[in-house]
Amino acid sequence: MRRLMLALLLATAVPATAKTVVVEERSVADLQADMAAGKASSVDLTRAYLARIAAMDRKGPTLRSVIAINPDALAQAKALDAERKAGRVRGPLHGVPVLIKDNIETADAMPTTAGSLALKANLTRRDAPVVARLRAAGAVILGKTNLSEWANIRSTRSMSGWSAVGGLVRNPYALDRTACGSSSGSGAAIAASFAAAAVGTETDGSVVCPSSINGLVGLKPSIGLVSRTHVVPISHSQDTPGPMARSVRDVAMLLSAMVGADAADSATAGAVPRDYAVALSASALSGLRVGVIRPEMTADVAARYQAALDVLKAAGAVLVEVKQPKLEGIGEAELLVLQTELKADLDTYLATSPAPIATRSLDQVIAFNAANPATEMPFFAQETFEAAAKTKGLADPAYLAARAKSLRLAGAEGIDAMLKAAGATVLVEPTYGPAWLSEPVYGDEYGGPSSSELPAIAGYPNLTVPMGLVRGLPVGLSFIATKLGEGVVLGAGYAYEQRAKARVAPRYLPTADAGSGLEGTR
Repeated sequence: MRRLMLALLLATAVPATAKTVVVEERSVADLQADMAAGKASSVDLTRAYLARIAAMDRKGPTLRSVIAINPDALAQAKALDAERKAGRVRGPLHGVPVLIKDNIETADAMPTTAGSLALKANLTRRDAPVVARLRAAGAVILGKTNLSEWANIRSTRSMSGWSAVGGLVRNPYALDRTACGSSSGSGAAIAASFAAAAVGTETDGSVVCPSSINGLVGLKPSIGLVSRTHVVPISHSQDTPGPMARSVRDVAMLLSAMVGADAADSATAGAVPRDYAVALSASALSGLRVGVIRPEMTADVAARYQAALDVLKAAGAVLVEVKQPKLEGIGEAELLVLQTELKADLDTYLATSPAPIATRSLDQVIAFNAANPATEMPFFAQETFEAAAKTKGLADPAYLAARAKSLRLAGAEGIDAMLKAAGATVLVEPTYGPAWLSEPVYGDEYGGPSSSELPAIAGYPNLTVPMGLVRGLPVGLSFIATKLGEGVVLGAGYAYEQRAKARVAPRYLPTADAGSGLEGTR
């Protein structure tokens, strides 16, 4: 009887007429072409992604990248299929399933937890404007992705990719390695083809690091292009959602749907939607002056970087070596800005949230964590939260001075100065090195190159594109421009991507290949 009931349930869930479609490593354009040709429907694609998540996210390699499935995803797909049948196609995202990081609100029946049990009841039933824009463009909201809890701002000794709600996200290239953060679930999920693309968020590194380390293209946009309303905040100076996908074109398509002004977010007042994909050209690097930054890095990363530079040169780029200036005190200034704005911005978000949650301020979140150490603090504490709680507000002269200093150092004396010195339009450097081990005792232990700090503080775009593998682990190449230079970095990144073809699909290995040296010669 149990077997008969199970068979009936499966027959109800997956109709016999449902098509078997391949979604692994398929681009947005591929999926759109299949739907246009009648080879697959949005319902078919949605079912295929859901089946892949069911087989691999809490089973198989157990990536733990998806924190919630949207119960309305199939209904959304069915409605979009009906629109297509009636002759209405909203654009390149019509019927395409995407995932949303779980610090961004959606109107679907999924709470927005930021990975914390303190927000497990944060069911707001409202779309963040960035989600509303994606929905209007025809995207299917497939579910929410796991993340480093509170977007990795709780502690300096955190383990990227871990949250109390979702557990630890695993890297699809080597399951014992970090997926980085805080958009770790978005990175691992798209690397594993759990959706066509995803939305992450970045304050400093949280889109470009997981994109680089999971073999993806990821864009941290200029501040003011994409609304932050109804996104669990850290810093209004540096927070932004950003698109993550397996190709530059897919990222450009997603960005095109995300950009727009929002009256509730004054930074976006000048944001004008445009099609970032239409201008992509394989010849965009021809004659383009590119400033080359060479940070300290290991020999294997340096070799991979040099190979990427050779591709740029072969594509016609004019490479100009740039020395990164010493920017004394920028890290300390940024930290004070983030801590001060975290207190102010999170208090505002929690106090005005319509959800029936008990934690309505940063102080109450700190108290909640202290009262639930076994579930909320099994690996690391909350000293950054505690320091933020002691800050003196947005009118504090020390905060204002720190913001002015960090902005000047990152922008005028940092990126802008390097571009000017090289007479360049864009800068390049390694995004990050390869993924480090996920380490619950010591937390993140990383000392390699990082491209994120200056564009994050200045509010400038940072695009990472895969440049191949180092010991089986992905590394990325960053393209950085001045504010609102998204078209420039996407164009340069696309031209590089088309020549380099450096992305390698994951193999879900238990660990990275260290070679034979560990065994010795006997």
